[in-house]
Amino acid sequence: MAKILPGTGARADQTLALNMRLLAHHPLEGFGGMGEGMALQAARDGRRVLWLAHESAPKNFTGVDVTDPRAPRVVVQTELPHARMRSNSLDVVGDVMAVAYQTSTVGLQPAGFDLFDVSVPEAPRRISHFDASGPHSRGVHAVWFVDGEYVHMASGAPDFQPRNPLDDQCYRIVDVRRPAQPVEAGRWWLPGTREGDDAQPPARLDPKFDAGFRAHNTNVFPARPDRAYVGYLDAGAVVLDIADKARPKLVSQWRYSPPFNGFTHTVLPLFGRDLLIVSDECIQDDGADWPKLVWVVDARVETNPVPIATFPAPPYDAFARRGGRFGAHNLHENLPVPTSWRSEQIIVGTFFNAGVRAYDVSNPYQPQEVAYYVPGAPKLSPVGAVQLNDVYVDDRLIVYTVDRHVGGLYVLEMTL
Repeated sequence: MAKILPGTGARADQTLALNMRLLAHHPLEGFGGMGEGMALQAARDGRRVLWLAHESAPKNFTGVDVTDPRAPRVVVQTELPHARMRSNSLDVVGDVMAVAYQTSTVGLQPAGFDLFDVSVPEAPRRISHFDASGPHSRGVHAVWFVDGEYVHMASGAPDFQPRNPLDDQCYRIVDVRRPAQPVEAGRWWLPGTREGDDAQPPARLDPKFDAGFRAHNTNVFPARPDRAYVGYLDAGAVVLDIADKARPKLVSQWRYSPPFNGFTHTVLPLFGRDLLIVSDECIQDDGADWPKLVWVVDARVETNPVPIATFPAPPYDAFARRGGRFGAHNLHENLPVPTSWRSEQIIVGTFFNAGVRAYDVSNPYQPQEVAYYVPGAPKLSPVGAVQLNDVYVDDRLIVYTVDRHVGGLYVLEMTL
């Protein structure tokens, strides 16, 4: 791992880089607060359009022409229906885009997801809306849509009443083979979290870290269509058998909080190596919920996942007080689509004020940091530092990453 000298990096205006270089930066027309939805479309006319979900109102999603990664250009930017909702997550398959809608409180609409026809990127056309609103639902937080047939998602439902309001989103599968008429195919929730369950409620984390027992990333790959890999926040990493989508069954659950501080975000399988890469999410400022890590898990026996390493963390002294959140978050998820880079050796992730970072897991017991880019603080950042939120790596080894508050889009080249 590259060494950072004492005092270097603690200043939020400093840009830090190793084996990544900036190709372009775009403020996205002044609406640079971006969520954790990134997808790259190979448009019919030969262009590459990067679709980005916004973290909060007033904007819904933005399309950016990145055919020339050195000259990104906004081609469309859309509005949300109202200010008490956000999109946050999206995916694209061919010319169809799924966009998640989550409201700020339960009972509001629209809450669910939309399907859009983006065959003409400048003029997205809504195909249908899947309604997930209800008296105990905030709608959909994150979608996974890679095969054109099913949307997997973390979602509330009209008929799902959690025992604790923090547990309001379960894993749901929606059949979109008829895009104009999406229909639920199945769902799973952690036993004990729904009113009426026979199981006892799970033991909760310390109140200062309790984020809830609910689904977040719900990843299903064509290489294993009978498995869902779910980050279930304070319940840890969950593997489900979804061969029968109407009746998902638990295969394994790796829960490591306590003693850690919860919020399992992403479970990324490396099928060729029988490994899982599991990321936490930091959700508190100034290192208050440190450590939030990326874990390497041996999954040779899928019913008994065993942690074998963590990625070497950025230095606490340099970043904990740099401003805003500091710790792990999103991973580039090896999406099984033509525009996505896929690697079982190099893993790329975002770490909020510690930037975007790449790790070599060729030796899974000793992951090594091999690249990073930490932009200086964006102008008008409310926390005084960058907060890189999500990352997408394309098949050209171009790295796209976005700031959570105001910084917009950074386009990087990884020079490994």
